[in-house]
Amino acid sequence: MPDTARRPRVVIVGGGFAGLAAAKKLRRAGVEITLIDRTNHHVFQPLLYQVATGALAPSDITAPIRWILRKQTNITVLLADVRRVEPARGVVVIDEGRELAYDYLILAAGARHAYFGRDDWEPYAPGLKAIEDASEIRRRFLLAFERAEKSEDAAERDEYLTFVVIGGGPTGTELSGAMPMIARKALGPDFRNIDTKRTRVILIEGGPRLLPSFPPELAERAQRDLEALGVEVRLNSLVTGVDSTGVWIGKERIAARTAFWAAGNIASPLAKSLGAPLDRAGRLIVEPDLSVPGHPKIFAVGDLAIVEQDGRTVPGVCPAANQEGAAAAENILRDIRRQPRRNFRYRNKGDLAVIGRSHAIADFGKVRLAGRIAWLLWLFVHIMYLVGFRNRISVLLQWTYAYLTYQRGVRLITDVERYKPPGPG
Repeated sequence: MPDTARRPRVVIVGGGFAGLAAAKKLRRAGVEITLIDRTNHHVFQPLLYQVATGALAPSDITAPIRWILRKQTNITVLLADVRRVEPARGVVVIDEGRELAYDYLILAAGARHAYFGRDDWEPYAPGLKAIEDASEIRRRFLLAFERAEKSEDAAERDEYLTFVVIGGGPTGTELSGAMPMIARKALGPDFRNIDTKRTRVILIEGGPRLLPSFPPELAERAQRDLEALGVEVRLNSLVTGVDSTGVWIGKERIAARTAFWAAGNIASPLAKSLGAPLDRAGRLIVEPDLSVPGHPKIFAVGDLAIVEQDGRTVPGVCPAANQEGAAAAENILRDIRRQPRRNFRYRNKGDLAVIGRSHAIADFGKVRLAGRIAWLLWLFVHIMYLVGFRNRISVLLQWTYAYLTYQRGVRLITDVERYKPPGPG
């Protein structure tokens, strides 16, 4: 038999940060890798909100998975949907029942936005996890101004010019911080019947403060910056209803035709097929070496896993996903070499969140920054993390254009609707 038939078979599910990091770590190993993803592209998720607000095109933050791994000869990329995992047989089932056998399995299938049991809200308040989500949010955001322009009813115009963002984490703050500047600077000269300066952006957070993963003083600074940009921040406010014309907080109704969801995530349902312990968000509770309890040949990484370190949960951010993917691959290599596995250790290189034009916060432990310096640092870090030189140049040019002119280069309204909520509009 050829050598390839005797090599360990490694299957990686997911072409996000964790999955790609694992694949690249194994590029010189004597293994046969199959990477499976339901899309043909890798998405730089931290900049999805910029696609949603028209600052960047989808192609600026994506790259074909096959192109990224084109020089890696020990890997096969499959465009497929993984239906389930059967650990007892050592196979993953894809598409219409096809089975792929594995010796080691790395699950990096990610997560989607969660509505805490109210999935009926999704048509009215889409989340932001994929390129399709970003395109849908951009469509709704821009279409609201178009519908306000042709409306002859003042109250209805105000409803179209009111945007509600639900969730005060990084996605919610970034999304809400970008909207007022776009409405008042970029869109203002384009309309004749509406005053875009009357646009309201309301950010709703159920907890006592924004950005709970950041130190309180930085979170407070972020709130002040958002309010200075014109965002109305509502803390300790639990959403109790969402429909086509408004959002409910208890008995209070906010009249708004457009709402966006940034309040929570739930792991891929693939995790449930293993019968292993899960947390409330459906994430696999992994062992210190990132393996799944009861299944030492299966590893879970990225948003699909919950990792505890020093009594705290490792954050679901890109650097953590990169480190987890590489660590899982390293433990596979150590198994092959008959060496003991190593427990995963997350090295926190700092947390960044952008609030709006020239506003950001940065937490590096003992060093904490806010304002323009943090914003410039955020720009640099995100440029460097982008995949591909073309993407880096394109994003840099788009950002420079937007900074100098206040304009958005990708203000497209497409006819494709991911959700078609009933009711007005």
